Amino acid sequence: MPVKLIMTWNISPEREQEYFEFVLSELIPGAQRLGLEPAEAWATIYGEYPQIQVGLLAPDTRNARRILESPDWLHLQEKLFTFVTNFSCKVIPARGGFQF
Repeated sequence: MPVKLIMTWNISPEREQEYFEFVLSELIPGAQRLGLEPAEAWATIYGEYPQIQVGLLAPDTRNARRILESPDWLHLQEKLFTFVTNFSCKVIPARGGFQF
């Protein structure tokens, strides 16, 4: 059963340009190389919610956990942490439409 990795965070204001460069040149391509399929990206423009939400698809829970525990993913995640605050991550069953 396909699962969705949902990650949320806020961008550190002083690192915005570097953040966007990292996401486009490293995070998304790196996730794809590891077997995660980008499904969605959302930005909050109003309210007290995380600024960014990203959804990545994996074929099943076992593969998602394997990827999340891999040295390559942990490296990408650690680099992401230099640009963001309030990071959250969860793996849930994938379904159509917006999921939070």
